[in-house]
Amino acid sequence: MSQARTPLVDALGGLLVVDKDGGWTSHDVVARCRKLLQTKKIGHAGTLDPMATGVLVLGVERATKMLGLLSLTTKAYTATIRLGQSTVTDDAEGEVLATNAAGHLSEAEIASGVAALTGDIQQVPATVSAIKVNGERAYARARAGEDVRLAARPVTVSRFDVLARRAIDTDATTFVDLDVEVECSSGTYIRALARDLGESLGVGGHLTALRRTRVGPFSLEHARTLDQLAENPSLSLDIDTAARVAFPHREITESEADSLRDGRWLDPVGIQGVHAAITADGKTIALLEEKGKRSSPVFVVRPRGLID
Repeated sequence: MSQARTPLVDALGGLLVVDKDGGWTSHDVVARCRKLLQTKKIGHAGTLDPMATGVLVLGVERATKMLGLLSLTTKAYTATIRLGQSTVTDDAEGEVLATNAAGHLSEAEIASGVAALTGDIQQVPATVSAIKVNGERAYARARAGEDVRLAARPVTVSRFDVLARRAIDTDATTFVDLDVEVECSSGTYIRALARDLGESLGVGGHLTALRRTRVGPFSLEHARTLDQLAENPSLSLDIDTAARVAFPHREITESEADSLRDGRWLDPVGIQGVHAAITADGKTIALLEEKGKRSSPVFVVRPRGLID
């Protein structure tokens, strides 16, 4: 008699932190992980461009319901910006719009341009972004030949450091490549930083490489490539570990756990924002948010009757 195959993940699931390869869409990664973990219940917490590599956070099974509550407001990247050439997409995959010599730029000029793009700024997103314009993605309208104009919006660039500078000599001109590190708020487009830096210096600019090194509390230290995941199809963090890493938490009693399982509220303890209610033995019962005199569940991780 053949034995039934043991499920690769339980009903609670958890998070997968993938180190995405270049050329893969976020949808491609989700589809591959569904096959590897033998489940359809996988979603992502924000996309990553096909050209880009690095951290992509996925939710599996019940943990997919956590994705919209995760505090993924800060992100970190390493990137290469080419000064001297602008493209339709603001990255290396788009048609070249203009080429200009950039070898004359001084360190001081570049530093001044970078400083102007650091802090709280107004940024016009890349034309080929996923932002919706009248119900349709901007990139779809742009690829259809429309003149897409997106409004500037506030973003925060908390760090924009130039690590290295290289002169790239070609038959036509000299470009300048900058290796940079950026820490920023969610919604910031690194390719738009490259575009705006090039424009401010009068030579144009675009992104030639992008690697996301951190999303919220999840970094490359948590991540595995798809090849590594194929060798050992398993979660990066189970749902309890994910809750402890991603949220502040309070310890609750068994009677309080019973109340939360039934959807009832607890007395507040003064924690701001979404936080986890965890039992003494480390099980996450619910994610809570305090409003007035109530600490109410926004997601019951372990409702009554769920076996884990």
